[in-house]
Amino acid sequence: MIPTTPAAPREATHLRELSPRQWKSGIAAWLGWFFDGLELHLYTLVALPLVMQLLHTTDSANPEIKEKSAYIQAAFLVGWALGGAFFGRLGDLIGRSRSLALTILTYAICTGLCSFAETWWQLMIFRFIAALGIGGEWAVGASLLSETWPKAWRPWMAAVLQTGVNLGVLGGAVFVGLLMTFMPSGSERWVFLVGVLPALMVFWIRRHVPEPETWQKAEHSVTKKPGAIDLFRGTVLATTLRTTLVCALGLSAWWLFLFWQTQHLRKVLTDAQTPASEITALVSAAFFTFNFASIFGNFGAGFLAKRLGNRRAIACMFVGLAASIFGAFIIPRGFGALAWFWLPIGGFFGGVFGLFTMYLPPLFPTLLRTSGAGFCYNIGRIAAAVASIVFGLLAPVGEFRVALLWVSLIAAAAALASYWLPERTHENEAT
Repeated sequence: MIPTTPAAPREATHLRELSPRQWKSGIAAWLGWFFDGLELHLYTLVALPLVMQLLHTTDSANPEIKEKSAYIQAAFLVGWALGGAFFGRLGDLIGRSRSLALTILTYAICTGLCSFAETWWQLMIFRFIAALGIGGEWAVGASLLSETWPKAWRPWMAAVLQTGVNLGVLGGAVFVGLLMTFMPSGSERWVFLVGVLPALMVFWIRRHVPEPETWQKAEHSVTKKPGAIDLFRGTVLATTLRTTLVCALGLSAWWLFLFWQTQHLRKVLTDAQTPASEITALVSAAFFTFNFASIFGNFGAGFLAKRLGNRRAIACMFVGLAASIFGAFIIPRGFGALAWFWLPIGGFFGGVFGLFTMYLPPLFPTLLRTSGAGFCYNIGRIAAAVASIVFGLLAPVGEFRVALLWVSLIAAAAALASYWLPERTHENEAT
């Protein structure tokens, strides 16, 4: 009699069918994304007044403020890229759950230390180290979810995870707005203390979130684990190069858009002679609206992925992002038109980045999964860091509209490159 291969276990089709292991991994990843979002944009919301304090100046048009802000943002993006590669590799070597705990502990402690920076370069160092953990958390959390939750749910899982980031950002905007309302001017630095909270998650993760069975089986099935160099060999090489290109272009456009549009809004409000005490609150409100629109964009991207596939959905969303940025800044616009109409449209199409969460990890073999996803996605931060410095040095002092028009072209290039993204996965391969 010919032996038969045991049938694969049926995947859950309803929430009530999910196992405790799946629920725990999902909650851990979502909370990690939430605190990522909270901490990611604390600096963006208070960059101008905080850097002014550290440079001991009250002149918001001082070119040194723009220059140092760009350096700090660039250091954060470089740290994010390196963290994605380092902790991504660690996730393949020691496991997803252990690495997830280490990433959260890293960014929690160092975000809190930002409150005690006395110089701009100290703030830059703390932001750099915090970014190592944030970049690593993305790579490890994405692989943890792709290996534990049903495959058919991935577009919606990606949307829910990205919504965690958005809600974290919204929480940051509310927190900063309240802080600035009830505390005197000059208190911006203390917003970073909220970053210590995620450290408490580490104890729960280590006690209750097990390693995925997929990783455990792969880890025990080989005598020699693949090295990072294997990302650049054989059939994996094409996947690495194509996804890295799209991520570099897309993330460069997104981060330049996020950072400089906030500074542009501040400039528009200043030119309109808005009281200084109201500017941070208004910018926070605009940021709230922007990210609220992104929540709908996450599910819009998931809908497109279910209908068109990941590759076409990613391309379509990048086209929309490019068009919305171009429309927002092609002519000078007031705060109201930008904050309540154009920028939320851009926020909606920013939902494209949720798709990468579940799309990238399965493109790589199991024991290269967090290495590959972490490298390809986060290496785009290097390109974004370089672009941040270049834009900071070349853009006219206090004027970012023309620079943001160039950002729309980078987003368009990401859309074009998306047509060469791979579709083949390594779902059933052990290494």
